[in-house]
Amino acid sequence: MSPHAGLVSRLRAAWLSGRTRPMAYRLAQLEALGRFLDEKKQDILEATALDMGKPPFEVELSEISICRSELNHTLNNLGTWMKDEHVEKNWATQLDSAFIRKDPYGVVLIIAPWNYPIQLLLVPLIGAIAASNCVVMKPSEISRNVERLVAETLPRYLDKDCFAVVTAGVQETTRLLENKFDYIFFTGSPSVGRIVMAAAAKHLTPLTLELGGKNPCYVSDTCDVQNMARRVAWGRFFNAGQTCVAPDYVLCSAEMREKLLPALRDAITDFYGPNPRESPDFGRIVGDKQFQRVQRLLRSGCVAIGGQTDEEARYIAPTVLVDVQQDDPVMQEEIFGPILPVLTVASVDDAIAFINARERPLALYVFSSCKKVVNRVLERTSSGGFCANDTIMPMTLTSLPFGGIGQSGLGRYHGRSSFETFSHPRSALLRGAGREALNAPRYPPYAPGRLPLLRAATETKRRAACTLL
Repeated sequence: MSPHAGLVSRLRAAWLSGRTRPMAYRLAQLEALGRFLDEKKQDILEATALDMGKPPFEVELSEISICRSELNHTLNNLGTWMKDEHVEKNWATQLDSAFIRKDPYGVVLIIAPWNYPIQLLLVPLIGAIAASNCVVMKPSEISRNVERLVAETLPRYLDKDCFAVVTAGVQETTRLLENKFDYIFFTGSPSVGRIVMAAAAKHLTPLTLELGGKNPCYVSDTCDVQNMARRVAWGRFFNAGQTCVAPDYVLCSAEMREKLLPALRDAITDFYGPNPRESPDFGRIVGDKQFQRVQRLLRSGCVAIGGQTDEEARYIAPTVLVDVQQDDPVMQEEIFGPILPVLTVASVDDAIAFINARERPLALYVFSSCKKVVNRVLERTSSGGFCANDTIMPMTLTSLPFGGIGQSGLGRYHGRSSFETFSHPRSALLRGAGREALNAPRYPPYAPGRLPLLRAATETKRRAACTLL
């Protein structure tokens, strides 16, 4: 038996009791999450600094502010989201009630990663609570200081009968996945995502996979090079490049590359000074294993900017690579570090062909002052999300669903999409017990003469087309 079987059973019993369903209960738990963010803010800043050298500004923006925004959006709209959605009816059911009810799944497992250990745990948790589920949370063991903080303090704010934090390494997490959950939400790498999906399949458990990928950034010849360089550098080197939606490589013409490199150099210097290692605004790689993997990628192509490393400090400078080949190691995996390869293409169509020849990314970026170029890339490519003339900023919108496609993920969340992800849309038709004479035409013995009447009462008719001359 799994060591966590008793915990899952206890949470399921609480859920079956109906404890989590009242709106007042959900609001109380969400408000408690808000108090956790307020009261433990300094602890979060210190823990993320210890784990990754995260600048406090970046933690405020990407961990605390995004969680607070999601929380407030949910508190503002939960009453509306919870309402039954009444649907159209045919003639046979005009006197009845037909609607979709947003039912909770039950006991949910959320497995969070290490790169944004607060945001990527709490944002799905907000959706799970809003939808009336009980939740087992598994923070990443790699960001060990945040893991300890969450395990020791978050349970004090939430109902312990309905919400639990489990600390576990790889082997323990494998055992945890042996339990039957009603929904699984996983954020991490595609390789681990396959393991989670296989474990879920044993119980036919639905799941969301928020994975990653190599996010292309096409830069056309018609753009403001200085602005573009600043926005790309910010998105690539934020959190020392350890961001799943960071631009992973740049595609541009050879002429644009000659303009782009000095602009990127200026942006990096403006952001982090002449020696980024001394900047309080540039983070560190999370661990030795991750450092060594990213460091090996520096052997691809030629270093045009940066390239300095310090293994003891887990420091890799903001780096730009040129003369990178398509089969170089840096182009075979998600970089997840402060390295930006720049590859040249002859045209926007070549860039589109390059992108479409690879797995569909989590995010796709294009920089151009020409709307036709932007729309051409948008219409002829596929990705989890798309952004023109900036990077990362779609993450700040609770109104935009976030999620991948293909190898970059399955499912979506943020804002209302989080509530819907953790809700089962339950179809309901409530009919009256009387008026049996109205049902007689559908019963045996069948009479062909009744069929036109039944079809008229139950069939959806095609609307007449309206043609404007």
